[in-house]
Amino acid sequence: MNITEESDYDVRYSNQDDFPFLHKWLGECRKWYPVSSDKDVEAMAKNWIGFYRYGASLTAVYKKQPVGIATLFLMPYRKVIHHCLVYFIVDPKHARKGVGTSLIKNIDHLGKSYFRFEWMNIEIFEGCPAIPLIEKAGYEQVFKQEKFVKEKEGYLARHLYQINFSKDQNGK
Repeated sequence: MNITEESDYDVRYSNQDDFPFLHKWLGECRKWYPVSSDKDVEAMAKNWIGFYRYGASLTAVYKKQPVGIATLFLMPYRKVIHHCLVYFIVDPKHARKGVGTSLIKNIDHLGKSYFRFEWMNIEIFEGCPAIPLIEKAGYEQVFKQEKFVKEKEGYLARHLYQINFSKDQNGK
């Protein structure tokens, strides 16, 4: 069931009130993010939601409840201001219902049209169920770093995916 086509679904700019939802989901899905302890989850969630101040974070809402968040992690230095890192998360209860696809589509548009990024990167760990979604959205794997993180079941590789918007303009 794709909830994104229902009238109760919307994507809006994130705000500070979305923090408890992000914190909860990040704790539940920590295996797929660069956090290991509860303290790391807290710190990353605060940093992540903080980008709402710059209009760089979007929240998917279904029946007036947040169901997913996508954020552009903006770079603070002029030399690297033309690209960013993207993180997104979907409430596990609403996974595989079109929310992730909708968030990626909307955050890509925000990055390309408003922030005018040349490219955007997504860092993700091996086995993450979002990998096919990222590839379907047009992101290409730039590199794979084997044995990046050790989990209970063994080592996981880190994948870095990238979408290049400057290709659209100059044909490369």
